[in-house]
Amino acid sequence: MHASGISLAVAVFLASAVESVEALTIIVAAGVSRSWRSAFEGAAAAFGLLIIIVGALGPALVYLVPIDVLRGVVGALLLIFGLQWLRKAVLRAVGLKAKHDEDLIFKRHVEEMSAGQDLSARERRQAQRDPVGFTVAFKGTFLEGMEVAVIVLGLGGGDHNIGLASAAAAAAVLVVAGVGAVVARQLSGVPENAMKTVVGLMLVSFGTFWAGEGLGVRWPGSDLAIPVLVGAYAVVTWGLVQVLRAAGPRPAIAGEQAGAA
Repeated sequence: MHASGISLAVAVFLASAVESVEALTIIVAAGVSRSWRSAFEGAAAAFGLLIIIVGALGPALVYLVPIDVLRGVVGALLLIFGLQWLRKAVLRAVGLKAKHDEDLIFKRHVEEMSAGQDLSARERRQAQRDPVGFTVAFKGTFLEGMEVAVIVLGLGGGDHNIGLASAAAAAAVLVVAGVGAVVARQLSGVPENAMKTVVGLMLVSFGTFWAGEGLGVRWPGSDLAIPVLVGAYAVVTWGLVQVLRAAGPRPAIAGEQAGAA
């Protein structure tokens, strides 16, 4: 596998893992507070719909859209997406934005969905179908899964390697699901904020590379320019963090909503 393929696989894997952790948080909360059966059914329904969407759009991106046009459009979108992730990562690093806390999000979901139910009622619902649990799990899985689909189709389509991107995303989902099955309520152990910084750097780097190619830029070293771009953006990000920290402490922005990147 060449350097571009390795970078692609790592970027998709990390981004998919981040979104999978967030989806898992919602599924577990729905299962604990409402009904495990409905939570799993909702997640499975959303997953099936996502497979259909990716299956329908993937071939069109690979075979019907000219590569330069695709890379230009995808590059611009990834730049926007990645810069948003990096902005939040920098703000978290200097204390201007509250860090993403999966345990807190889990607690909020449980409290919201458990409101108005006594313990015995919740225990009875565990073995029954529950519309609220199904809907919450479906929505959480679908929304986070759509972000994974965008990354898979964007990164994989831009490099005409949907297969590799899909495999990396599937591996991330399986890893998170496996870990979640063992420690479903210990999601704070996943270094998500650090992963988001790395993913942001990769998305911005791929975005710059492909947007440039779409505009006719010929990068020195071809695919080897990607790790150089990652390093350059990492230095810039580190520099911004140091400058903002030197400016002195400021009050942190209020905590994030559940599922926010």
